[in-house]
Amino acid sequence: MKNSTPVIETKSLSMKWGNKNILNNLNIHLNEGEKLAIVGPSGSGKSTILKILAGLILPTEGELKIFGEIQNYLRLDQINPPDVRLVFQNPALLGSLTIEENVGFILYRSKNFSKKVIKELVNECLEEVGLFNVSHKLPNELSGGMQKRVSFARALINQSTNSPKKRPLLLFDEPTAGLDPIASSRIEDLINKTNTKVNGSSIVVSHVLSTIERTSSRVLMLYGGKFRWEGTISEFKKTKDPYVFQFRNGNLDGPMQPKEI
Repeated sequence: MKNSTPVIETKSLSMKWGNKNILNNLNIHLNEGEKLAIVGPSGSGKSTILKILAGLILPTEGELKIFGEIQNYLRLDQINPPDVRLVFQNPALLGSLTIEENVGFILYRSKNFSKKVIKELVNECLEEVGLFNVSHKLPNELSGGMQKRVSFARALINQSTNSPKKRPLLLFDEPTAGLDPIASSRIEDLINKTNTKVNGSSIVVSHVLSTIERTSSRVLMLYGGKFRWEGTISEFKKTKDPYVFQFRNGNLDGPMQPKEI
């Protein structure tokens, strides 16, 4: 693994909105098969990082490599984009399309697969997340929890016909926000199952301690557009670093204050 090409490698990655610095000279390194959590208070730029990695926006400065390739274009402008799969905080399903069309959207768009094969692949992915006989339904016919699972089924879809063994990059944006502890545990199990199923590498952005601890092996603490701390999950639980300590305990006193968030 040490000799393999990093899944993500950034150098001095920065993002500005007008005169405001959102991200400031970030260096991120993610190896194959690694599970990383990016944590920090609301407004610290965590979701912005995921949008950059997903190719939805471009950084204003710095270099970004995914699977060893420099990324200079938005994902929609790339002829052969890297296999990056983003699971949004909300399911982000297209209401006018069936569940089958939502899960298999990228396959229908690529036209590399027959309708029969797509249907089979979609049903396999839906069954992996515990959904049966729903492919013909519309999103509004499913509960919120079922829609959430559909979004994970979409992340399971293999988009490539010629490199099925290549590990995708999975991005999870606040996957358990607003859920009760039992529902959170189910989603956390689903994150781990999805990662294992596709043999992927992952980044989870979350405020929920159980999600951070159960789905990741390494943590980056983001505040004020900069990484303030980095360590393993074990170190994250024990460190007295003021940023991590304040975050874990929900303290009002500490280096992270609302006026800077």
